[in-house]
Amino acid sequence: MRQGGLLGARASVLVEKLRAARGSRGFLLVCVTGGMGAGKSTVASLLASRGAAVVDADAVAREVARPGSPTLARLVEAFGREILSPDGTLDRAALARKAFSSPELVRLLNEITHPAIAEEISKRVALASSRSEVVVVDAPLVVEAGLARGFDLLVLVKADREARLERLERRGITREDAERRFEAQVKPERAEELADVVLENSGSREALEQKVEELWGLLRAALAGGPCRAG
Repeated sequence: MRQGGLLGARASVLVEKLRAARGSRGFLLVCVTGGMGAGKSTVASLLASRGAAVVDADAVAREVARPGSPTLARLVEAFGREILSPDGTLDRAALARKAFSSPELVRLLNEITHPAIAEEISKRVALASSRSEVVVVDAPLVVEAGLARGFDLLVLVKADREARLERLERRGITREDAERRFEAQVKPERAEELADVVLENSGSREALEQKVEELWGLLRAALAGGPCRAG
């Protein structure tokens, strides 16, 4: 892999770090994170199209809060039955309106859900590692949950605030609701301090695909074991 572009001189350092991690783990565990509307799931999907196995933390969150689960029972106890749909499933929008109304309620939500989500993600990662040498966890709150150090590579996807708001509006989330959720997430500066790779995604899909291709090249170089040449 040639240095330059997305990673520059850090490419060689990251490749060596990943090779060491693969030697001890047997596969590469990558986390793709970012705030709402930044495009982390798009990046995870692009990596999946190149051969990575993806574990979707949002899908896990829905699974652990299914009807009859201990997690859903604790959520109802903490936030009230109004977070339930008529059919007894979790109304995620109603929960979000309640939970993101104050920092204390966000912390309560995280205390209830994060342990169950982390346990299920670990199980799915183990299964995914049998399908690919690169396992990607698509997760929004890794830094907030204090789990960033558990990955071989932390990739932060970021975009400017207006681009994120426009994307979320297209998904049916109001600006007011989006702004409330933004405030509950870790500040971008803190996430960037911990990230190994930062992907800027305020531009076109084509520009993002080029950056993901560079990222995939980094991962392939680590798996191949060959030299990472400057150029």
